[in-house]
Amino acid sequence: AAAAIEAACAGPRFDAASIGARGAAGGNPVIPLVRDLGGAVPEAARPWVHHGATSQDILDTALSLVARRALAPVLAAAGRAGDAAAGLAGAHRDTVMVGRTLGQQAAPTTFGLVAAGWLHGLDVSTAALGVARDRLAAQLGGPVGTLAALGPTGPDVLAGFATELGLAAPVLPWHTDRQRLLDLAAALGRVAAAAGKIAVDVVGLAQTEVAELAEGGAGRGGSSAMPHKANPVRAVLVASAARRVPALVSAMFSAGTHEHQRAAGGWHAEWETLPELVGAVGGAVAHTADLLVGLRVDTARMRRNLDASGGFAMTERLATALAGVLGRSAAHDVVARCCRDAVGRGVPLRTALLADAEVAAAMPTERIDHVLDPSGWLGSADAFVTAALAHHARRGQEGDR
Repeated sequence: AAAAIEAACAGPRFDAASIGARGAAGGNPVIPLVRDLGGAVPEAARPWVHHGATSQDILDTALSLVARRALAPVLAAAGRAGDAAAGLAGAHRDTVMVGRTLGQQAAPTTFGLVAAGWLHGLDVSTAALGVARDRLAAQLGGPVGTLAALGPTGPDVLAGFATELGLAAPVLPWHTDRQRLLDLAAALGRVAAAAGKIAVDVVGLAQTEVAELAEGGAGRGGSSAMPHKANPVRAVLVASAARRVPALVSAMFSAGTHEHQRAAGGWHAEWETLPELVGAVGGAVAHTADLLVGLRVDTARMRRNLDASGGFAMTERLATALAGVLGRSAAHDVVARCCRDAVGRGVPLRTALLADAEVAAAMPTERIDHVLDPSGWLGSADAFVTAALAHHARRGQEGDR
């Protein structure tokens, strides 16, 4: 019977449109599929078609299979994006730029550290996605999860079924325990957030007034109305996906509470939601990989934008240096006063500092110039870049993608 059923499954394609249309009558497409398969096998084999299983067994297993297969290119693209981010982090570990907080220039950082942050976000989120993928399991429990039709051989059949399909073997049927799918949805959401972080950074740093980054690729980013435009289109596409994904994750969690032994509507809600979620994240990471591979970094513009603040990006270091002489509160007040003076007169902070008697008494000119040098106030940026690259290298060696 098994050989006959297998031969029928490998034969002419079933009519998916017909199965879908007829599936509405029973609430799922497995019912007409089983009927069509039963009609395609010899009469002696018909009692064994779908023996012991229920419709949800087939659909849940199919969802696991489709998700697992689809995640292969998703994880590959995420790995390519991570490698590109690692290349940027290593190449620009000494590229000084201004760090921005709440949309305003704050203090110096390096583009290498920015890229290292992108890298680590991708690495940790894709690691979680890999774990969730490996937990995707076969489903076989029969009508109420007892596999009663298989007698005492039920657990062995379930284990063999999972092995045959390359899926995890569950401890017991999971008709109403959707933790595996919720883990997958959450992990996909994390990957989308990591990609979205990169996208919004690139959009911000590619603005005309900032112009520190630009997307590569001839003929991309044009406008239908404005010939001069070079829009960061890959970043825009990634950002759009990142904004859609949370609603899909939420839908999976909303559907995750299943009543009794098999739910009415909960598992049905996953059929379209999870594939759409995988597709959105897959598109996002593919565009992220292309974006990072072709990203153009304008290091000179980064330095000009840092210098354009007239030294304000160095106020933290300046206040710290003066605190040793004036005390913390007094140093903060003095620096704030000099900043107001610089803004009021439209001069660099250095000019205001040199004109301030209290600063002049506490700090000679050469010391002021030293303190205002951004390259001396990068803290552990280089060490953090090294740590992120080492973590990424370990993941690559272990094949954890």
